[in-house]
Amino acid sequence: MTAQTDPIGAATAEALGPGDHALIDAAREAIARLYAENRHHIGAALRTRSGRIYTAVHLDTYVGRASVCAEAVAVGRALADGESEIDMIVSVRHPRPSEADRTIRIVSPCGICRELLADFARGCRVVVPGEEGAVAVPVDELLPRKYSVPKSRNPRQ
Repeated sequence: MTAQTDPIGAATAEALGPGDHALIDAAREAIARLYAENRHHIGAALRTRSGRIYTAVHLDTYVGRASVCAEAVAVGRALADGESEIDMIVSVRHPRPSEADRTIRIVSPCGICRELLADFARGCRVVVPGEEGAVAVPVDELLPRKYSVPKSRNPRQ
């Protein structure tokens, strides 16, 4: 794997391997199969350190605050199965019917998902769009100077 500079700035990004591309394919397959306008337009797939893959879709609601991101659903599925070590996660966006470009593209996680991943998937890599294609970056680089409590009061650290 080669390293390159992420378009965000100083983050160090890794090129993807064949297993990583399979994870992207899993996210694309999930949203292609389950896409519903105004309900599900983001898909996610994560791989645990044990090698299991979990897929999920975004749950959109008419009341925005009640919506749940695909990344959160995928993390919840993995945790519910007893998996607590997440290796990699990717999110993809399905185009709306009015969009001419029908490509399902990789997207960066939103800020709330970056917080969630930093809390529940410490040390995981996140697939994001790069200058020359998709790359993997450590979750901590997507959320610099994250809020946290002292280690003595935080059992997750």
